[in-house]
Amino acid sequence: MSDLWRLNATDLAARIRSKQVSATEAAKDALARLDAVNPKINAVVDHRPAETLADAARIDAMIARGEDAGPLAGVPITIKVNADQRGYATTNGLRLQKDLIAKQDNPVVANLRKAGAVIVGRTNTPAFSLRWFTRNSLHGHTKNPRDPSITPGGSSGGAGAATMAGIGAIGHGTDIGGSIRYPAYACGIHGLRPTLGRIPAWNASGAERHVGGQLMAVSGPLARSIADVKLAFGAMCARDIRDPWWVEAAMEGPPAPKRAALCLAPDGMKLQPEVQAALRDAARRLEAAGWTIEETDTPPLREPAQLQAMLWLAESRRGLNSALHQEGDPDASFIFAQMEELCPNPDLNSFMDALQKRSYFLRLWMEFFERFPVAITPVSGELPFRDQEDVESPAAFRRIMEAQLTQVGLPLMGLPGLTVTTGTVGRIPVGVQLLSGRYREDLLLQAGATIEAAGAPITPIDPVG
Repeated sequence: MSDLWRLNATDLAARIRSKQVSATEAAKDALARLDAVNPKINAVVDHRPAETLADAARIDAMIARGEDAGPLAGVPITIKVNADQRGYATTNGLRLQKDLIAKQDNPVVANLRKAGAVIVGRTNTPAFSLRWFTRNSLHGHTKNPRDPSITPGGSSGGAGAATMAGIGAIGHGTDIGGSIRYPAYACGIHGLRPTLGRIPAWNASGAERHVGGQLMAVSGPLARSIADVKLAFGAMCARDIRDPWWVEAAMEGPPAPKRAALCLAPDGMKLQPEVQAALRDAARRLEAAGWTIEETDTPPLREPAQLQAMLWLAESRRGLNSALHQEGDPDASFIFAQMEELCPNPDLNSFMDALQKRSYFLRLWMEFFERFPVAITPVSGELPFRDQEDVESPAAFRRIMEAQLTQVGLPLMGLPGLTVTTGTVGRIPVGVQLLSGRYREDLLLQAGATIEAAGAPITPIDPVG
């Protein structure tokens, strides 16, 4: 094994396109890295080396013919097991779906392939993709490579752990309540939840998503550099009419003033001192680069979080309860029971009222972003949680839900959010979440790159423990 697995996607793609190294060499190196470290973290739960090498050989043949192999030419990536990948089971962490074999690629997978990426494996998620922790009865328990005593995050915990450990330069994730942003935070990398409609996604293997999912669930990238997040984001955004929500929006918006809101207690949430220190650190980095920073509160997040949970659970209850009993996953059963306690079953009027009020909250947030193009907020009120802490007791679950207010509140409005890691407390990662208006991921990436440049570069690590 060489050191190609250490390279970021931007650097590796440039080397492959210029024929300094081949896509086949990069793929072999990524597979060797997978073999070396995955047994300790169980991030990748399905992979087929022969297919990976065949895809890499196809990229090499394109380059040899002088053809454009794409912006991700030969870059090893991973795909989450809740997205259709032709010929593989879309398990979503469920024994019930272990034989649900996809017949076609999800648009996000197809776009990554068209951009030249080479898939090295499929990454773990909790059962039903229903937690900020990653363990299920089919694929087992994913560990955080930085510290096995803390969660790798969820639901894209496998993607976060794999990317931090050097199994692929980019991880695909999904996010309806923090499932990209939180694993990035817990594993100490970066993760982008894009605006609703930015990245086309659809699973032909299953039924149409319920309305809550259609309004709030997105796919996006996790990576070790902001440049790689931007590169992967651009590739994932390509047109695919199979997703009716997809919008052909400009990747760069009009110039905006370098002004950011520093939000130290969004909608009254309490922060651990280490989290607050990370927010102030990020603000200082931006200020040193010429940004104006103003401390202020955010528009509402608490009621949007309640409505997000209600819209999601109200429709999930129609089919998920029976599936929960059939699956029998103890973690999922406990978590769903706690969520039902916090979110009573609504009647039709309550459901319609929630959809109606979504516009009100989105308007407040868009007005806020007219004043502050970027907001600096916590990813979580706490440092990454002790692994499996959410299933220890109902009280632990409620405390964790409160700490995740910024994760759950944002999706109701379909807004983008970027997790930027800023360092560690001991060996525990910490970071911030940047927010901006619809289709202004460019502002998030601009601010994120500035924060990143003032810190230490992220390099893959060998799993601890």
